Amino acid sequence: MASLVHTEEVMGTVVSFHLDAPGATASALVAAVAAATALLHRDDETFSTWKPESPLSRLRRGEIRLADAPAEVAEVLDLCEAAGTLSRGWFDAFALPGGVDPTGLVKGWSLERALAVIVDAGVTSAMVNGGGDIACHGQPPQGGRWRIGVRHPWRPEALAAVLEVERAIATSGEYERGRHLVDPIGRSGPPPASATVTGPSLTLADALATAVAVGGDAALEIVAAIDDYDAYLIRADGTEAFTEGIRFSDIEPDIHD
Repeated sequence: MASLVHTEEVMGTVVSFHLDAPGATASALVAAVAAATALLHRDDETFSTWKPESPLSRLRRGEIRLADAPAEVAEVLDLCEAAGTLSRGWFDAFALPGGVDPTGLVKGWSLERALAVIVDAGVTSAMVNGGGDIACHGQPPQGGRWRIGVRHPWRPEALAAVLEVERAIATSGEYERGRHLVDPIGRSGPPPASATVTGPSLTLADALATAVAVGGDAALEIVAAIDDYDAYLIRADGTEAFTEGIRFSDIEPDIHD
């Protein structure tokens, strides 16, 4: 079985690929990762809010219309609108300073697209990890579900939990980047320390993790009602809450978020 681990700096983070494929050659895996990373870089060029000439930045400044931007921009904004509806407004890409900002969803969307490129190349076991947003395919080499360690929000060297995941997991919080999340509704009390969402799509899990990181228990209850998605919340005081479908593991993780 051919295996490959690759890391790529893109989208303001480090994306790691962990691939296994019976019968594949090492060169085939290298080619698959090259195609996937090229896609990530194109998405970064399109959606970066830090690059002044990106289509999204130009759209935010009113220099171009949505119809003039690449088709992917309209696709992502439609997904943001749908995620806003599902989260009952706790995720809102249209209520942020400076104009529309899909940052809370677009990384998960792009990583999911990158994984699709890998799968189309015939890889049977794959994990793509972009700064805690993780898309999985197949099973890990040892079998069973993927085991993902969720970083403790106050102790970087420790894990808060290890979760069993089939397809996707996303974690959001302000313990790394400081205050950057915007509360579009207005909750009572301090913001949560960390929010993790699992589910079949990393695109939606990414947006819902942002929603729970903003809305706390109120958003957690909303995720609980969405089929096939679950959430794990660490509150500001260190207490925890989680939905019924979250699966904890007491085995060492395959990877940390």
